[in-house]
Amino acid sequence: MDQLQYIYSKRRKEFGKKCCFKRNKTSLLVSIPANAEYFKSHYILTNPVDTETQTMGGDYSECDQVNTARPEFEERGMNHFEGGWPKDLNAADPEQTLRFRKKIEKDEKYIHTILQLSHAVEHCILQNNALDIYETYFEPDDSCMQAEPLSARGLNVFQDPCQLKRPVHHISWAPDGGTRIAVSHCSLIFQQATQVDLSSQTYIWHIEKPNNPDLTLRPPSPIVCLEYNQKDPNILISGFYDGRVACWDTRKGPEPVEMSPLEPSHRDPVHKTLWMNSKTGTEFFSASSDGQIMWWDTRKLSEPSEVLILDPIKGQEQSLNRALGAISLEYEHTIPTRFMVGTEMGVVFNCNRKGKTPPEKIVCQYNAHLGSVNALQRNPAFVKNFLSIGDWSAKIWSEDVRESCIISTGYGPWQLTDGCWSPTKFSVFYTTREDGCLDAWDLLQQRHKSVLNVKVCDVPLRSIRMQEQGQMVAIGGDNGTTYLYQVSDQLVVPQKNDKPMFTEMLDRETRREKIVEARKREKRVKGKVKGDENRHGSQTKAQETLTFEEIKEDAQICEAERHFLEAVQSEEQKKAAAAAPEESSEEASK
Repeated sequence: MDQLQYIYSKRRKEFGKKCCFKRNKTSLLVSIPANAEYFKSHYILTNPVDTETQTMGGDYSECDQVNTARPEFEERGMNHFEGGWPKDLNAADPEQTLRFRKKIEKDEKYIHTILQLSHAVEHCILQNNALDIYETYFEPDDSCMQAEPLSARGLNVFQDPCQLKRPVHHISWAPDGGTRIAVSHCSLIFQQATQVDLSSQTYIWHIEKPNNPDLTLRPPSPIVCLEYNQKDPNILISGFYDGRVACWDTRKGPEPVEMSPLEPSHRDPVHKTLWMNSKTGTEFFSASSDGQIMWWDTRKLSEPSEVLILDPIKGQEQSLNRALGAISLEYEHTIPTRFMVGTEMGVVFNCNRKGKTPPEKIVCQYNAHLGSVNALQRNPAFVKNFLSIGDWSAKIWSEDVRESCIISTGYGPWQLTDGCWSPTKFSVFYTTREDGCLDAWDLLQQRHKSVLNVKVCDVPLRSIRMQEQGQMVAIGGDNGTTYLYQVSDQLVVPQKNDKPMFTEMLDRETRREKIVEARKREKRVKGKVKGDENRHGSQTKAQETLTFEEIKEDAQICEAERHFLEAVQSEEQKKAAAAAPEESSEEASK
């Protein structure tokens, strides 16, 4: 930075004669009495005029140095704890809070305490009755919001401080009002994440300070996923590339406070970790591409409390050889025993933890996508409907319909990498693409294409996470950069009729898919009955009932077998021809 000063040199003799001041008595030089009549008749208001003046002549002034005083700033924190509920009580569970409230109300000290506090509370209530401090003076104008075009404005950019940039694989918002985000950098390309010169550090950023991270986490292995505890903004859980899980406390430094051993952990990278709704608030579960779901407790990470193998074949003993690798997880705190798993093969498992046996825990399956299911999330208002992201499309499913989705975006030119619902406007969801674009979809406006498309960068986008208030969205790319965008109010603030209209849409689509599914089931039953009748008939009649596609398929199979046999015979002839000269040379040498 340039110095904020300028040195001006001048000889002393050029200053002029030295000024000599003397003390004199006060004397009146001029006294002009006021003319009230004149000023009264000629008084007018003048326009403001800006002017500059110098009290001393240029010959007697010298500019040495001018600089403003530098203020000193200091940041201090304060811990605030809200009481009212015991530590082992889940405040989100209405049954537990009701039982605890009844227990307290039966105490003798409760009535005495309430009588003492009632006087102060009554005084405050009477003050609030005098004036409505929560009165809304101006209702939002819906017509103005609809007239404005949809937009997304970039707020900040958080770059990977490492020299070798690593893709952003996961983003998590802190539950402190959306002021901090945790970003995990990891490359899932085979043997690239284990390079010696590739860093494994993960960063926690303040959304208004993009230059330096608030905290740098130093794990022993690259972090694939990272998740904040929604009850304590200082606690995080993470899944490593080597299959282990760990617990972090930002108050205790950049090292993990607890970490699972390598032997009982996953065999492949941990793609997803989620906190569970429990009394202690210390339980979570993890999913990995080795086909296992493991439940953990942060107080004891020496071994998992429960393990589920994602074996799709029922009626047999579970085997890891048949298990489908898990890529994504979904858990809704209002349904504490249910969770969903997205696999590498495009299958979504709807599971129930209360099942007695492993096959009973997997309730049903959905053949969702042609490739891996990159993201799963239930709708914040309609928990029976969930969003799945995979291949080239985004699909919305209903738990009541297993054969097909109820709403689909259709296949696009680029593969989708991630997606999420808007937490405030329930008909809006966002998707990221491999061409570096962010799409915003509003199902109440149009379904054939997105309502907003934003070109974020020129590299594929890998992760997206919405702020709890729904105003800001964090997006991570393959270049190791996290982009923070603010969307317009039309995608955040719901209208009056949005929820009933969206409810009607989901019910209508669900009924339609149920009717289609019933017709397909009826056709399958008729085809099965017809097949049984043909099976009891003659062989010639069965051959006549073959369709053109079946005959064509049989011909293609025969043609492929013929080419295979010809290739085998030609290879055997080549080997025999190559072995003949060697035998003749051996006989000649003998």
